[in-house]
Amino acid sequence: MKPLQAAHHTLQGRLQRPRRGLSLLACGAQLVAVLLLAGCSTSGRFVSSETGQASWYGGKHHGRPTASGEPFNQHALTAAHRSLPFGSRVQVTNLRNERRVVVRINDRGPFTRGRIIDLSRGAAQQLDMLRDGVVPVQLQLLSE
Repeated sequence: MKPLQAAHHTLQGRLQRPRRGLSLLACGAQLVAVLLLAGCSTSGRFVSSETGQASWYGGKHHGRPTASGEPFNQHALTAAHRSLPFGSRVQVTNLRNERRVVVRINDRGPFTRGRIIDLSRGAAQQLDMLRDGVVPVQLQLLSE
């Protein structure tokens, strides 16, 4: 299954059957919310977007296996995300300086509250965030 199809199936799995007593309007609002989360885009390039805090990890984990099974390479343009399928490509924009990088999801995390993505050292360097450690970012899931 392709990564975007897997993400689509994940979103479909989040749709719940209407609970007893919910009006048709409430069910319709729930469907609209899911469609908005799915990032319906007319351009086809971006399929979803998320904003939050990013951090980076490097040397201590270099060479160790990631959640996807591949060895972590701190110099590669990769990242950890809690729920995106492995292999997904995400454009990360540092909101402090507008620098951007495209990373591939190959690990799970971050495990610190308030953060939405952990970047490899190489990706963090491209975003000029090594010194800051944690920066506000926007994530955009790219279509294939």
